[in-house]
Amino acid sequence: MTTRPAARRGTSSRSRSRPKGSPKGSAALLRVVTAALEDMKAVNVQVIDVRGLTDVADTLIIASGTSDRHVRSIAERVIEQAKASGMRPLGTEGEREGEWVLVDLQDIVVHVMLPRIREFYALERLWEPPAGEPGSVHASAQAAERT
Repeated sequence: MTTRPAARRGTSSRSRSRPKGSPKGSAALLRVVTAALEDMKAVNVQVIDVRGLTDVADTLIIASGTSDRHVRSIAERVIEQAKASGMRPLGTEGEREGEWVLVDLQDIVVHVMLPRIREFYALERLWEPPAGEPGSVHASAQAAERT
């Protein structure tokens, strides 16, 4: 039987706020990550600004790979390039299966998925503003129609 040390009140990983990187550092890391995705020919890359919507990250990047091997290779390149730029990932999930690999880079969370997995979970829709609000696809389309 193994025992775990008792957690001190207020120090669980869920109750601690994440230290945020500098805005300049985040922008540089975003360029590194998007370049790695482009270099590995990731498909349908979407960058979603989630500042103000969640404290988990500032930016979500969702990309697709054409096979489980491609998904793993894309994620490996993102990790490799992030480390080369001085940012060590806080964690990764899903490398073994290769259907959906998540790379947590603190301010940026990268999801690399097979197209069928991406379609099923539809993460992009979770972060879309409701129809009619500024920034929504519907509001943008309505504004374009008026001009």
